[in-house]
Amino acid sequence: MKILYIDATVRSNSRTAMLAEHLLKKLPGDISRVKLCEITFPTADEAFLAKRDKACADKDLGNEMFSHAERFADADIIVIAAPFWDLSFPATLKQYFEQINVIGLTFEYSDDGRPVGLCKAKKLFYVTTAGGKIYNDEYGYGYVRALAEGFYGISEIVCFKAEGLDIYGTDTDSVLSDAKERIDGYFKGFPAM
Repeated sequence: MKILYIDATVRSNSRTAMLAEHLLKKLPGDISRVKLCEITFPTADEAFLAKRDKACADKDLGNEMFSHAERFADADIIVIAAPFWDLSFPATLKQYFEQINVIGLTFEYSDDGRPVGLCKAKKLFYVTTAGGKIYNDEYGYGYVRALAEGFYGISEIVCFKAEGLDIYGTDTDSVLSDAKERIDGYFKGFPAM
């Protein structure tokens, strides 16, 4: 089984990454890691879009510019670790999505203009933590869920989160332990995926 781990964390002691690593230990298969803060993505400007559109039109989908999209489309399971920042997630994750939204690789359009997913994965795990409260899941996680379901064809999207970690008086270890227990509980009864 091919597991793609998309790590949008930046801190060496990231609590989000720690929870994601806990989840990854539950998954059987080979893990391919993408550390987004170590990648310099091209700017999605007019020149870039023209180059990408031409490559798609020419069916040049083996082009190096599509390497991230190929890995994403070929994964059996996808895990995204993204801290909750400014009502969303780090900008590098948005840049990553701009690179993998490739017609003919991760999705295509039906005759009536609706996106049809082309990705192998049927399951995506989204792991996030927040120093404060996440008052609305639609911001960070909701965006990823909408892309996964609506464009990539991934039918099961699961979110694990730990929030309120930096609120005065919070027992951070307890909150993180509870999140790990939720992850463990999800996988109970699933000896092999």
